[in-house]
Amino acid sequence: VDATIGRVLAALDQAEMADNTLVVFSSDNGPVWYDADEQKYGHRSTGIYRGMTGDAWAGGHRMPLLMRWPGNIAAGRVTDQLACLTDLLATCASLVGHRLPPDAGEDSFDLLPLLRGEIGDAEPIRQTLIVNSTGDFVTVRRGPWKLIPFRGSGGFSKPRVIRNVPAGEPQGQLYNLAEDPAETNNLYDRHPEMVAELTALLDRARREGKTR
Repeated sequence: VDATIGRVLAALDQAEMADNTLVVFSSDNGPVWYDADEQKYGHRSTGIYRGMTGDAWAGGHRMPLLMRWPGNIAAGRVTDQLACLTDLLATCASLVGHRLPPDAGEDSFDLLPLLRGEIGDAEPIRQTLIVNSTGDFVTVRRGPWKLIPFRGSGGFSKPRVIRNVPAGEPQGQLYNLAEDPAETNNLYDRHPEMVAELTALLDRARREGKTR
């Protein structure tokens, strides 16, 4: 991967296009990486993050988003802003000065002000993010809080879903990703008010078909 990216950057240099080209590096989802793979290769592909592709946990959909655009994006800058690959539509439209019609990319947010340093991390562009893992297993995130309204991975990791949760146990999963990025501490029963808020947000998105 490193060598291939190097070839792309070298080609831009050779064509004298590096200074006016936005290069974006990311991925569509997490890896297919079972416990046997970790034992075989001595490597955990998702690092500290739980799960793998298809899962509702961060290992299923938390991706790198690296951008290079000399003169526009400050070198070495890191942001904790919430973003999604769907945001590239509105961002690229804004970059070329194209106005999207109202019914195009309703869930896409323009990241250009953030990339150019016109706003800081204290001004979130995207308030919420709704992710569909597999089937009808949907999760919602707002700020550091993430609600998985079921028990299980929702994807390839077992168990996919626990349908008959014993009485007295949390019926879903709630994590504070700022304090617990590995999603090891389920706060579902400790913060019922946050569960209710995020559930209402998810229900509204399902009903209206978009997150704006």
